[in-house]
Amino acid sequence: MASSLSHCLVAASPPISLTPSISPFHKTFNPKPFGTPLVALLKTTPRSSCLQIRATLDDKGQISTSPSVLVPEEKQSNKEVEDCVRVLKNAAKTRKVPPEDILYAFSVIEKAKVDPSCFLETLGGTNSPGRTWMLIFTAEKKLNRGKYFPITAVQRFDAAGRRIENGVYLGPLGYLTFEGRLSWKKRILAFIFERIRIKIGPLNPFEISIKGNDEREPSNKDPFFIWFYIDEEIAVARGRSGGTAYWVRCQRVG
Repeated sequence: MASSLSHCLVAASPPISLTPSISPFHKTFNPKPFGTPLVALLKTTPRSSCLQIRATLDDKGQISTSPSVLVPEEKQSNKEVEDCVRVLKNAAKTRKVPPEDILYAFSVIEKAKVDPSCFLETLGGTNSPGRTWMLIFTAEKKLNRGKYFPITAVQRFDAAGRRIENGVYLGPLGYLTFEGRLSWKKRILAFIFERIRIKIGPLNPFEISIKGNDEREPSNKDPFFIWFYIDEEIAVARGRSGGTAYWVRCQRVG
């Protein structure tokens, strides 16, 4: 995943401060009352497949942690997927969920084959400049190991303009961003970067074009993400190198 992320770390417009947009949980998922480890608990939950799940707003306009099933291909609740989504949202908020619980949640969500029909719109919005997402956790190929991402890395996806912007922010030291075009097919988002922006300390940012004469649409020969789950709060995907990661929706603040 490290090599994939070196191409795929993503960012919003510079320079901004970013905060996750997950609202305080009304029902925080806490494995302790069950008396068994979370992974063991989830493994005992019956499985079903092919559900689309998204977070919903309650009557106070807050985001609920109880996902609602929107497009079930089987008329039964996939409680295991819902529980795993709660685990990831709790981890994004607290960064205290054990990595093994996140890795197990990844494996369940990948196998669930959630309906991707609304993924692109949820990920990139309906208007430019799109939506921004902060990287929370990355896992190695085959989910052998994983860790919370240690620095601020943000991606902006613009579904309307078919644009992507990736970057890392180092506070007063500066930032590095990559911007380019994207394509979408089913659940695969491929992209080609066209320019780099660099800012060092108090100096003005400068830009380097890497576009060349290549005008083709991005394909699976280029860097890409395969998306397994996207709602209004989190997004889970695997990169071309085989590593899996997830992001939390973030917003710009003054």
